Amino acid sequence: MTATAKSTARKAESSDAAEWGARAGIAARGLLWLVIGFIAVRLSFGEGGKADKRGAFSTIRDQPLGKALLVALALGFAAHAVFRILEGTVGRREERDDRKRLLKRLWSLVRAVVYGALAVSVIRFLVSGGGSSDNAKKPTADVMSHSGGRWLVGLIGAGVVIGGIAQVVRGLRRDFTEKLNMPGGTMSTVVKRAGTIGLAGRGVVYALVGSFLVEAALKYEPSKAKGLDESLKTLAGQPYGAVLLFLTAAGMLGFAIWSFLEARYRDL
Repeated sequence: MTATAKSTARKAESSDAAEWGARAGIAARGLLWLVIGFIAVRLSFGEGGKADKRGAFSTIRDQPLGKALLVALALGFAAHAVFRILEGTVGRREERDDRKRLLKRLWSLVRAVVYGALAVSVIRFLVSGGGSSDNAKKPTADVMSHSGGRWLVGLIGAGVVIGGIAQVVRGLRRDFTEKLNMPGGTMSTVVKRAGTIGLAGRGVVYALVGSFLVEAALKYEPSKAKGLDESLKTLAGQPYGAVLLFLTAAGMLGFAIWSFLEARYRDL
């Protein structure tokens, strides 16, 4: 990257537009989890629906101005991806340690890929009028058909489980407050509680999905792999499953609320 390009990128990364784009992406994430959470609540009461991205997109599309809202969702995810790309290439300048700065930039680029993929999934849904579900069986089977694929799936599943547990710990320890411009008074308590419930709730969901990947690898059965919707419905089929699913859904809704609060108070 030339000096001129680097200077331009740095100005863009620290601009108000980039900050608003970053906040828009976090808010879009909150909306997605809010809709999925409500679908999960319906499932816990025995009603139908698909508690995954496709189900959320379909629910949003069917609302008044739903397609316009989906476009806004895609733009929010894309704007956040651009912010993370800038952060991953020229950002994190407050970190003096070269190694730590490099790791943080790499993590920002990973996030850029995640949000970029979300933007693409919304666009594909709008263009096709449908989009793919979160069915994990086919990609899992494809990976497991290769030499060493079974263990790769197991490692990915274990990583997702560990990541979920880390989210739960982060929520309970309230480490997230370090990256916020914390408000005062009652609002501070609201933010802390929403962060605790939300991060712990998302962590439980991740751990649940990851556990099915691990099971698929251990039993060498790709059919054991489940996406979010199938994982939640499997949970509902367990003893006291409706209660467990409702509590999980409440955690998902908590994460949605936390996302909206993070969009407002995140130190960017």
